[in-house]
Amino acid sequence: MVTRVRKTKSEERILTAAAELFYANGLRGVGIDQVIAASGVAKSTLYAHFRTKEELVATYLRRTDDSWMAQLQDAAARTGGGPREQLIGLFDALTDAFDRHGFFGCPFVSAAVEADLDSEARAVTVRHTRRRQSWLTELGERAGAAEPDALARQIGLLIDGALASGRLLQDRAVVEEAKSAARRLVADRT
Repeated sequence: MVTRVRKTKSEERILTAAAELFYANGLRGVGIDQVIAASGVAKSTLYAHFRTKEELVATYLRRTDDSWMAQLQDAAARTGGGPREQLIGLFDALTDAFDRHGFFGCPFVSAAVEADLDSEARAVTVRHTRRRQSWLTELGERAGAAEPDALARQIGLLIDGALASGRLLQDRAVVEEAKSAARRLVADRT
């Protein structure tokens, strides 16, 4: 029992350190030795939990997927309105993330650029995008969109564009501009 608690705490420290480093520096910009130093675990402990860097990256991205989807859904729900308002309100999650972390962009866009096409990181990134799009499509259907798939793709592009532009321009206003574009898009499509 004690071993499992220690293992869980070590794993959590590794993942927390890796997440901070990957988010700020990209996947390729971080070496295993940096993760070890930042987490304060021994190399053998890291490798007991994650056999390879790719395994660590994939686990980080899966956790980020769950966290990011929860943040988007929470921001949408906070509007207190129906699906139309939720499609716009979800952009508040981007503002919240920018306020919390700064302008480091989207971990999934970064992973898509940095990861090999046949890597687990890319597979996790594709699953995240499909999961997000499925949720956006569902919101579009409930909002009465004639083409909910198209609306979901367009909202997804606004999300990704705001995250990428925020990273590039270091300007919080890009989220408000994306949210404004979403407002017009939802009004036109529903």
